[in-house]
Amino acid sequence: MLELMYKGGPIMWPLLLCSMVALAIVVERAVFWLQLSMRKNQDGINRIFSLTEEGKFEEAIEAGKDSSCLVCRILTGGLAHRNYGLVQSLEAAALFEIEKMKRFLAVLDTIITAAPLLGILGTVSGIIISFDLLGDAGIEDPKAVTGGIAQALITTATGLSIAIVTLLPYNALTRKVEKVTRHLEQLVTCYEVTVQKGQEKSCG
Repeated sequence: MLELMYKGGPIMWPLLLCSMVALAIVVERAVFWLQLSMRKNQDGINRIFSLTEEGKFEEAIEAGKDSSCLVCRILTGGLAHRNYGLVQSLEAAALFEIEKMKRFLAVLDTIITAAPLLGILGTVSGIIISFDLLGDAGIEDPKAVTGGIAQALITTATGLSIAIVTLLPYNALTRKVEKVTRHLEQLVTCYEVTVQKGQEKSCG
């Protein structure tokens, strides 16, 4: 590993940093989604819907106020601020949670773009070194340029490898966020109807 880093030249160090950051983010996001799935409380969601439909808004808010379930927090957060506009409050609560899901995805996207560019930079640097050595040593000693050629090839391969490997979890995480976002949109729409029913019952 150290030999490869040495042969690749100084560009290998920022590439190593990119790979470490990408790995750390992927692990952190995997833990985040695992915790999110474990904290889902379908019984709590059903209870909030039931209480809301009955017009018991305060009880519904108390039922999900301190919940670790993402959906419960969104529903009760929107319901608690319904006087400022139910739709807007629900959308704001959902957007707050969605932003948590998108955390660090921009960094992964940057790494996917930057890693190949760094590899190309290493390639250009290696070719420059090769031409300099070729000019000094002449055609008689082609072995003198192998160091620069190796640097060019190693950095390109490393940059592309980091980008490809990072692209897979990035796409998976992006699709996951999109899927949950669509689910939340449908849930919020259903909850708006439920709140309207609850208001009618409480007024009646």
